Amino acid sequence: MRLAVQAYDGPMAMLPVAQLYVQDVPDLSPPEGKDLLQVLWCPFDHPIMPRTLLFWRSAAAVTDVLDAPPEPPAVQFDGYLPDPCVLEPERITEYPDHLELSEELREQLRQWSVPQAAEEDMDPDTYYDCVLSNAPGWKVGGWPAWNSTDPSSHTCSECGTGMEVLMTVATFEEGDDAGNSWSPHPHPGAGPYPGHRGYNATGVQIGSGYRQHLFVCPAEPEHPHIELMT
Repeated sequence: MRLAVQAYDGPMAMLPVAQLYVQDVPDLSPPEGKDLLQVLWCPFDHPIMPRTLLFWRSAAAVTDVLDAPPEPPAVQFDGYLPDPCVLEPERITEYPDHLELSEELREQLRQWSVPQAAEEDMDPDTYYDCVLSNAPGWKVGGWPAWNSTDPSSHTCSECGTGMEVLMTVATFEEGDDAGNSWSPHPHPGAGPYPGHRGYNATGVQIGSGYRQHLFVCPAEPEHPHIELMT
């Protein structure tokens, strides 16, 4: 596999990005009869990030497993080739970005968090977003982060249902606060692993350090999904 110095014109094998089982990640909410989600992507920008494909499957029906999955002949960036990682899910509670809150609630949060924000040398809105509301890193469900764009709502192209975040592919696993408030909770048997980089365990880079949110229709998860970089 090589880095492409220009647009590649030819067949392109999709790269595996994530394989998630409902038994490990109960918040997946799969279609009826499915208990496995496989996420693949093309390692080239379409137009500003990799294009993803979602496959909802029954794990019991996956019997013919390839020893050596096909590889693309080239990738656009090193950051589009994920490093193999072991999944250690941790369930957390998130809250909406401050931009999605009413002005009244935002003001209440500002007043409440002024002392804590000063200790982190942050303004109250930034403190809320970084420390209290939105976890960094790869995750299933939760709320989108609006670091680089204003909040926007999206509806399913098939049925008009409001779409929700299925999964976030993130460049960084750790937050910006000095206390690393979103660091994973240690438990017996957890890493570190040889060569493990806590801040960027997967080696993936979205844009210049952003997140790629995958939105799906909660009524019919197999309806077309959309992608958004923030």
